[in-house]
Amino acid sequence: GTTTIGMDGKEMIVNLPSEEVFTSPKIGTAEGKLYSSKPLVYNGVLIEDFYFVFKKGKVVEVGAKNGLDVLKQILTVDDYACELGEVALVNFDSPISASGLTFYETLYDENAACHFALGSSFPKCLKGAQGKTPEELQKMGINQSKIHVDFMIGTEDLTIVGTKEDGEKVLIMEKGNIVI
Repeated sequence: GTTTIGMDGKEMIVNLPSEEVFTSPKIGTAEGKLYSSKPLVYNGVLIEDFYFVFKKGKVVEVGAKNGLDVLKQILTVDDYACELGEVALVNFDSPISASGLTFYETLYDENAACHFALGSSFPKCLKGAQGKTPEELQKMGINQSKIHVDFMIGTEDLTIVGTKEDGEKVLIMEKGNIVI
């Protein structure tokens, strides 16, 4: 990622060329069902039309049209592979998305859609986490795993509403694009 200054004057990290904005979710907090919007190729296996159900941060259910066995293997690489390690926002109207191509290579496809990742998080996303041991990072809520596997969730009808600590709701994405 590249550090830059946003319109509000605050420092932020974006990934080029898509201006992806990413963060590390706190382990143990993911709840709900996530559906893939693009296929994932992992170790040469095509995984299609898959989903994860999260409870208290961990995947408790998984399904896929194709590649389910490989998806289950990913989740069991280590004790933390079944937790989220990244949440990334990418505008649906980005030039890469507009190309309509699916590259079947995660490092390219992730630039065309919002995506999440299973496994390791990024310590640079949490103030004071740099230079900590893996055990210290886990205690701080920064997932550490042997893997980091991105999967795409972005669509043209995606809406994301965030909730602040005081309970206020904030519209973050609408019709697949960042609005804040």
